Amino acid sequence: TTSSLSLNCAAALHFALIHYLLKAKMLLSKALFLSALTTALPLLGSAFMSPPSSLTANRSPAVAVAQSTDASTSAGRHHSNAAYSSSSTLLSSQRTTSEELIPREILFGNPENTSPLLSPDGNYLAYLAPSPNDVMNIFIRDLTKQIENGDSAKKYDRMITNEPKRAIRSVAWLYDSQTIVYMNDNDGDENFHLFAVDALPSSENDDDDAIPPVRDLTPGKEVKAQNIFTNYRYPDQILVGTNERDPKVFDMYRVFYKTGEKCLDTLNPGDVIGWKTEDESFEIRAATVRNSEDSSTTIRIRMSADLVQGSEEDNEWKDVFHFPYGEEGGLLNFCADGGKTGYLTSSLGRETTALLKVDLKSGETLEELYSNDKCNVGGVTLDKDTKELRALTYNYARTERVFFDKELEKDHEFLKSKASNPNAEIGVASRSLDESKWVVAYSQSDGPTSYVIYDKPTQAITPLFVSNPKLLPYKFAPMEDVRIPAHDGLELVAYLTRSVTEGPSPLILLVHGGPWARDYWGFNSQAQWFANRGYATLQVNYRGSTGYGKTFLHKGDKQWGVGDMQHDLTSAVKWAVGEGIAMEDNVCIYGGSYGGYACLAGLTFTPDVYKCGVDIVGPSNIKTLLDSIPAYWSQLRNGMLLKIGDVDSDEEFNKSISPLFHVDNIKAPLLIGQGANDPRVKQAEADQIAFRMQEKGIPVEYVLYPDEGHGFARPENRIDFNGRVEQFLEKHLDGGRAEEFVEVEGATAVFPLLEKEGAVAK
Repeated sequence: TTSSLSLNCAAALHFALIHYLLKAKMLLSKALFLSALTTALPLLGSAFMSPPSSLTANRSPAVAVAQSTDASTSAGRHHSNAAYSSSSTLLSSQRTTSEELIPREILFGNPENTSPLLSPDGNYLAYLAPSPNDVMNIFIRDLTKQIENGDSAKKYDRMITNEPKRAIRSVAWLYDSQTIVYMNDNDGDENFHLFAVDALPSSENDDDDAIPPVRDLTPGKEVKAQNIFTNYRYPDQILVGTNERDPKVFDMYRVFYKTGEKCLDTLNPGDVIGWKTEDESFEIRAATVRNSEDSSTTIRIRMSADLVQGSEEDNEWKDVFHFPYGEEGGLLNFCADGGKTGYLTSSLGRETTALLKVDLKSGETLEELYSNDKCNVGGVTLDKDTKELRALTYNYARTERVFFDKELEKDHEFLKSKASNPNAEIGVASRSLDESKWVVAYSQSDGPTSYVIYDKPTQAITPLFVSNPKLLPYKFAPMEDVRIPAHDGLELVAYLTRSVTEGPSPLILLVHGGPWARDYWGFNSQAQWFANRGYATLQVNYRGSTGYGKTFLHKGDKQWGVGDMQHDLTSAVKWAVGEGIAMEDNVCIYGGSYGGYACLAGLTFTPDVYKCGVDIVGPSNIKTLLDSIPAYWSQLRNGMLLKIGDVDSDEEFNKSISPLFHVDNIKAPLLIGQGANDPRVKQAEADQIAFRMQEKGIPVEYVLYPDEGHGFARPENRIDFNGRVEQFLEKHLDGGRAEEFVEVEGATAVFPLLEKEGAVAK
């Protein structure tokens, strides 16, 4: 089947995001997992401020700089482990996590194993793991020669890449079962290139320890690759989109990766934000079009792309499905009838998206296959040959499945029965092409993910590895899914990680990015870190979050900062206090990307609610944010204005929702963290509010990482930043504790406020 690798954006393809999608969607096939990642591309403009998984799975915020009123809080200040607050006297039975401090290096360092993928022939396993210099790289295991199982088998594995600094965060096999492709950018600039590397030695005499050469399949300065498709019927080809011709749009190229030949396949007329292929022909046959004026979405179809044998009528692109602004939906895949019919999700005439079978020529709905009144359809699994529907998922608070294939359901029930934790969620990370061999992930909220290999014909289960075995000696808190009533009665799904079993504690309100994204149940390194340090963590799917239907999504329109989106966060704090979970007047608002904006908005527009705040890559002025977005988001800009409000023509409205213009209201200390190469939320967004607060004598710290983008991908910087945050929280929240801060070798933190103070002093 066509596999959309869609290794297209930092947010989508951090190594932790694969784990994240497994928890969120629990997709049941390699093809659908990869397809889900491709779907993320057209949605990139929707969740344009979603932090990369360095802020989602690890949620590693950190800030530590020039506090204009107390320079002693800047880098270099150390805290002793003995300097715990009164929470250190808690009985261990009251803690939800280990009594001892779980080291930041273990919580936020690299996992030891992640993203396991079977080769199509099932003979080899690729996975990501730290290289000798502690950078995530690709390793290959020969399953035909495997002598040992579990972690001990790693000593026989072969490292095939050697990225020296920036982790590889995505990997996929090509259908020759000999070649691996991956994507990487430069210091967080999100100009991802597609690289290919030979996974196997070329001969028996080759040095197994030699690193094979890497081939850049999409070269060019400031070129970005996305919309990547492979097909087992055409194992020597890749379809990939790049913006090399025009930085604003992505044309599709056909790449013959063994020879390096690349030719233009489909030209973007200027309004296409995503593509789909029909499997049997491996032709680009569908386009997702965004109208830049009214932000409506159209699915454009052609019945053939064969310009030699196809008729003029079949080769013509026709607008078939139309979703006005406010509706949700899109084409998932073609059926196995030459592409005459297909699978579509749509909210037209309903509240949430349904899965439909449709005629791709007339646009007629042939059959409604599934819908749920409370949430959208999630992951969909199709048979790779017949394209029959096998299973789908939906997720209101936890992942639920609906099976249409009884054999697949039996496999799932069997695998579920073998879970050591009955509360674990099961996902298929990878399958061989003949589906005889699977890699299965067991995910839980209170421990690391474990992977096994499942031999379907014999039902044999062989342990593979644990994502981060260093976590195993420690106790972690279970994540609870809870319901919170908003101020107007709207039900909000939220996730609570307690620090103590009884009584209130300090609270971290951890706000997800996007804002057109959502939080999910599962293991969250940040929430566990906070719980271990004595802070409860609350993550809220506020209105405007995705997955809950079109009304819930658009209740967030024009509600930034001073509107209902922010009121939902205030309601969540009041709920936590009222339920005896949180201490009143002892709350930190904390988030990355849009979550960083929500932090700034919380401190400026509701200054009495929060005792301190941590903002990571958050915008402070919405107008300057939108004026500096990447060129390839130009088709999406008007949709952002419809959701946010017209900050272009209404200067007063922009000022009313932009925290930069309300810094005088801030009463609580603030920490800001920023990547210098962030293409979404530019460094200027952090600079302007940090310098203004400093000028006014308002307590602020600001740390900048010159080699990061929209979040902190390098573990050295994550650990460094979180160490600084830990000291900040211990100082400003009552009842927490902190691990000693130690300078992290390899971290690149610089402190613009201190540099400015030094320049002024000179």
